[in-house]
Amino acid sequence: MATPTPGRPVRGSTTGSPLMAALDLFGRRWSLRVVWELREGALGFRALRERCSNMSSSVLRQRLVELIEARLVHQTPDGHYALTALGRQAHTALSPLVDWSVAWAADLAEHSADHDTPATDTPDTPGAAHHPLDEATGT
Repeated sequence: MATPTPGRPVRGSTTGSPLMAALDLFGRRWSLRVVWELREGALGFRALRERCSNMSSSVLRQRLVELIEARLVHQTPDGHYALTALGRQAHTALSPLVDWSVAWAADLAEHSADHDTPATDTPDTPGAAHHPLDEATGT
């Protein structure tokens, strides 16, 4: 499967609008998680795989190839993987969506409690030991 890029047909868009290309790229299993795990700095392949819940090494390789082709990740001279300036911008742009998802989950849980229907999942709360992207991006 080709790396989604603006200007070429992608899932959901025959024109390949930039937004649809980005949604296709980030909609691929583990793509967002890789970006999330690289947010604090470069990681080697093994360390990145461990941070991604020991995902399949073949899937990680494929996602890294796609993210490199999309210019969101680059490989450092020592073989580690790091976000590019575009990758850091993507992480920054996605942060409000993470915040919104936490509020959404809390609202759904509150609505569920109002109707005496137990929520199937406990919403994540800010400051929890993990981040919503941990679950939302591949596990």
